[in-house]
Formats: sequence, C-alpha cells, structure tokens
Amino acid sequence: MYRKSGLVLLVVIMMYTDVINAQDWAQLAYYKKQNQELGKEQLPSDRVVFMGNSITIGWLQHFPEFFENKSYINRGISGQTTPQMLIRFKQDVVALKPAVVVILAGTNDIAGNTGPSSLEMILDNISSMTEIAKANNIHVVLASVLPAFDYPWRPGLSPNTKIPALNTMIREYAAKNECVYLDYFSSMSNDKNGMIESYAYDGVHPNREGYGIMAPLTTQAIKKALNLKKQ
Repeated sequence: MYRKSGLVLLVVIMMYTDVINAQDWAQLAYYKKQNQELGKEQLPSDRVVFMGNSITIGWLQHFPEFFENKSYINRGISGQTTPQMLIRFKQDVVALKPAVVVILAGTNDIAGNTGPSSLEMILDNISSMTEIAKANNIHVVLASVLPAFDYPWRPGLSPNTKIPALNTMIREYAAKNECVYLDYFSSMSNDKNGMIESYAYDGVHPNREGYGIMAPLTTQAIKKALNLKKQ
C-alpha cells in the first residue's frame, strides 16, 4: 500500500515539474539574475547585446576572448527559436539599454524545434524584435543564418535551400529598415550551401575556426551600427 502511494506521489511530482518547466517556455528566468546584476552597474555608451541560440552562446565556449574587455552581453539560449526570443526580448535586450543588438536567429525554426514555421513566420518574429529595438533607440544588426546542409538531430528538412532563401528575406528587410546586415553565410558556406567542414564540429555549430571567421565580420557590423547611433 505504502509502495503504491509512493509511486503515485512520484508521478504527481514529475507531472508538476513538467508543468512548471512548460510555463517558462521562453526561458524568461534563464538570465534573470544576470540581468538584475547588470542593472546595478554603470551603463556604458557602447553596450552591445547578442540575442540568439546555441550559436550565439557558443562564442563563450569556443572563442571567449571575443567578449573579453568589451561591453558585450551574451544572451543566447541553446535550442531557441524566434518566437521564444521575441517573448524574452524586452527583458533580455531592451531592459539592458544597449546601443546595439545583434540578432542571430532562425535556424532552429527551420529545424522545427518548437513546431513548424514558415520562412515568413520567422521573418515576422525577427522584424518584431527589430521594431521593438528601434522603438527603444537601439540600433539593430541582423545576422544571416549560418549555412547548414542538414541538421544531425532532425535530418531531411533541406536547410541548404531554406536558409539561403531566409537570408535573402533578412537582407532585403534590413536594407529597407535601416539595419546593418551581417553576412556570415557567404564566408562560411560551401558549394552545396552547407557549412565549410573545417568551420564546424557537426556541420551546424561553429568551432573555434568558425568563430574566427565570424569575429571580424561581427566587429565590422557592430562598428557600423555604433556609427549610425552617433549620427
């Protein structure tokens, strides 16, 4: 009797835990403490927030020196899609009062991490983040989605054709809306629209060499955005 009751209790606890986790779908609590600590610091005039997924957070693991001694704040969360980023955009970007935000997003949407998404839906979310940023006097750098021939965790979705199409949409949107377009794709793709093999450890996520290619491109884009801020 006691054993059966204990099993029932365990099942209830597990279900309750799942419900709690599901309620924070956008992972709003992920950077809550760090954001509170930043609020106590003096605000630099050249703060840059990086909004993204595992490729954004991967800077800190594979190329950490890019963030050292700079007013760069990393707000990447592994696996996230653009609707999740949009939900947390105000607290993880706007509330930090940066001069510039670098948005790198979309590949997990194509992979279907949070359900099916059309390219138009992805761009809608990216444009919504852009509009929120601009309404708060934050200049926007829109990064191209990095090349991927296929996703190891979800094969057969043809990202090698969808990513270039999405990047064209992002580039055109950036040009029409006074955003800086950061083109990673052209420097990192092979003749099949996949990642150059030496730049990634799984065909999707950059390794140190890949981030080494991305670093000067990112620096140039941020510099351009900061110059726009001064005008």
